[in-house]
Amino acid sequence: MSRQSYELEAVVRERVGKGAARALRLEGRVPAVIYGDKKPPLAISLPYKEADKRLRAGGFLTTVATIAVGGEKIRVIPKDFHLHVVKDTLTHVDFLRISDETIVTVFVPVHAVNQEKSVGMKRGGALSIVHHEIELQVRADSIPEAVEVDVTELNIGDSVHIEDVKFAAGIKPVIHEKNYTVLSITAPVGFSEAAETPAA
Repeated sequence: MSRQSYELEAVVRERVGKGAARALRLEGRVPAVIYGDKKPPLAISLPYKEADKRLRAGGFLTTVATIAVGGEKIRVIPKDFHLHVVKDTLTHVDFLRISDETIVTVFVPVHAVNQEKSVGMKRGGALSIVHHEIELQVRADSIPEAVEVDVTELNIGDSVHIEDVKFAAGIKPVIHEKNYTVLSITAPVGFSEAAETPAA
């Protein structure tokens, strides 16, 4: 399931540069830019409280948004943001214009589902998520909230590799390492298969 889209009100920035950006932040606004889709970049500013709220809600870089500016509504996805190195406050956002066919590359979190039913975890095994995020190429309006991996049938010592994960149509993982391990069920300290086998 894709994340719920949202809308932000923006105004066009008449001036750019460090001095202008600093002045905007003092006014409670965040400088930003919209680029892409073969159109010139558009410098804008956003209300700090609303932009920061969306950032802290999670999934900021994987959620499509609408920017209402100058009587136009522009569909975008955040591509980058900057935080103050000391204050941890939002200082700038880069948005990518998108259309219905725009393909984006994003990192999506891995969720292990049915842990309570896992064969190996019932035996005392521990879930070890090796890759907490998977890089995907996907249409901007079809980004999943998470990559779900069912661990029901996994026993102690079993692993799930990227080639084992089932993706919906139109979603393609970016493979940098051949058939890498996504997660596994590891044995508890002192575990022995022999110790679990009843004597004849």
